[in-house]
Amino acid sequence: MDKARISQHISSQFNRELQELFGLVMAMGELVQSQVASSVDALVAGNVELGEQVITSDYRINAMEVRIDEECANIIARRQPTATDLRFIIAMAKTTTDLERMGDEAERIGHMAVRLGPAAEEPSRRFAEIGRLGRNVQQQLADALRAMDTLDTELAARVVREDMSVDSDFEGITRELITHMMEDPRSIPRALNVIWAARSLERIGDRARNICEYVIYVVKGKDVRHTSLEDLEREARRGG
Repeated sequence: MDKARISQHISSQFNRELQELFGLVMAMGELVQSQVASSVDALVAGNVELGEQVITSDYRINAMEVRIDEECANIIARRQPTATDLRFIIAMAKTTTDLERMGDEAERIGHMAVRLGPAAEEPSRRFAEIGRLGRNVQQQLADALRAMDTLDTELAARVVREDMSVDSDFEGITRELITHMMEDPRSIPRALNVIWAARSLERIGDRARNICEYVIYVVKGKDVRHTSLEDLEREARRGG
């Protein structure tokens, strides 16, 4: 086999390894989406059994994180990637970390669902607001993963802008519950559990935003973390 054919073979094998890595990360994303959806359903419906299932299933996400981290380390050691390939592997490793932490937040929401118990014990408005926040966060996560799957920087920028709406919803829920606690101190323990659950949802939204920043990093080669929304959107639209 001549040098050109050897080089082509190695390149083809490397591409397969990157595709397999990407597939693992996307599969982990699907699992996290399922966990987040179940945790929100458990909280809103007061489904203690479902909340317990979310708690006991978190080990699957942790196991996937370990496997993907090992794959990233092995590829870097074997292939010594540069430029775009290295950026891609770094982005996959960072995405995996954010997905694992989303799984942790879903587990926390599961715990809140168990602690709060049946929905009938809470005002119905609480469920409407938490449900809306949960749906918005689930859509944000789905869009972030779709942006990563398609490497769509403009979609990634739109998801980052959507995070402002999630933050606003969280602040609204928090203000209302604080008012409720001031009016009825007996509600404080249960209201705090709701606030902590809402905070976990808001943090999942933040992690989805991080994934979108990695999309722009892979495609544009620009680290847009800690930049303004306007600069991020400008970079996402930039040609070349």
